[in-house]
Amino acid sequence: MNKNLLEEFADSVIKEKNDLLTFWLNNSVDKNYGGFYGQVSVSNQAKPEADKALILNSRILWSFANAYREDKNLDYLKMADRAYDYLLANFEDKKYGGFYWLLDYRGEVKENKKQIYGQAFCIYAFSEYYRATDNEDALKKAVDLFAILESKSYDPEYGGYFEAYSRDWSPAEDMSLSEKDMNVAKSMNTHLHILEAYTNLYRVWPDPELKKKLQELIEVVLNNIVDQDQYRFKLFFDQDWTSKSDIISYGHDIEGSWLIYEAAEVLGEQVVLDFAEDYALKMAAKVLEEGTAEDGSIYYESEAGELDKNRHWWPQAEAVVGFINAYQLSGKVEFIEAAVKCWQYIVNNLVDQENGGWYWLTNDQGEANSKAKINAWKSPYHSSRACYEIINRIEQIIA
Repeated sequence: MNKNLLEEFADSVIKEKNDLLTFWLNNSVDKNYGGFYGQVSVSNQAKPEADKALILNSRILWSFANAYREDKNLDYLKMADRAYDYLLANFEDKKYGGFYWLLDYRGEVKENKKQIYGQAFCIYAFSEYYRATDNEDALKKAVDLFAILESKSYDPEYGGYFEAYSRDWSPAEDMSLSEKDMNVAKSMNTHLHILEAYTNLYRVWPDPELKKKLQELIEVVLNNIVDQDQYRFKLFFDQDWTSKSDIISYGHDIEGSWLIYEAAEVLGEQVVLDFAEDYALKMAAKVLEEGTAEDGSIYYESEAGELDKNRHWWPQAEAVVGFINAYQLSGKVEFIEAAVKCWQYIVNNLVDQENGGWYWLTNDQGEANSKAKINAWKSPYHSSRACYEIINRIEQIIA
């Protein structure tokens, strides 16, 4: 692929990155009750009384801290400050530590369980806010949460981390992350996002114990969560890593391919990096071969041979990054071509060119779904992160 095509690719991503962040600046801020709206419709209409989720708020903090660190736009810093302040004022459990799962629209606690997935996103967000602002209190919050995860959630018998706890860190009966997730001891999803959180924390806090835990976590992911024959993730597990599901999640596989490599790169141990590179390339190749449609988009998932052909927004975002990462590691042109084709699908089908933001999904006919543009799970995290990753990686390739 020649330099001009790569520059055109980057220009398209830069434009969408700016438009996307402007959409969030203009449509997410709750000026009446504080923080951010819990839901905004496909027509950009806020639902002021929607609940406010830890995932949405922590992901907004990460997204705008990252955006400010990259672009030094003071509007992005204001959003990051707002998210940081709201998390500490409303989501933090001052008595038992950690962060609540769900608030009502006024900021009152609605679900006080401690989902480890949510704690991981707080570590990810606080460490990024520290990277952007040098706020020492934010770094301390991230470090304190790391200590809580290791003391409360870590499994010394089989490795890895348990899914969820009650407010006081006693065992929770329902450990499932969402209505579509199984109630099991451990999951791929939680471990993948602890991995990205520990990676980001290690960038700014190279503590020996954290390094040890990050390396152990990479090994747990490669040895227990990745299927050793198929090079794709298994999703749900008993405590001893017995797999409980045959679902294939193409979005998580391609996201995991580059996050595993990034974690090993930040860790800095060559032997681990070599293994991570091998797995990253094999996982990306598997998604390209089995999970990619003719139009370049990524299918959602497959279960018992039944393919879900919907194109959710986040697997597309992660696919572009994952394929570029595979190209950088291998030099194989099919990966960069796949990245460009998937990006074109995003622009043509998932971006609302009139009102801004990204649709939740498109179906096999390319029709956009009317689900909310902002809700508990629909944040700027996947999409804005993809934009910055693509821009930075294309610069590296051109250089």
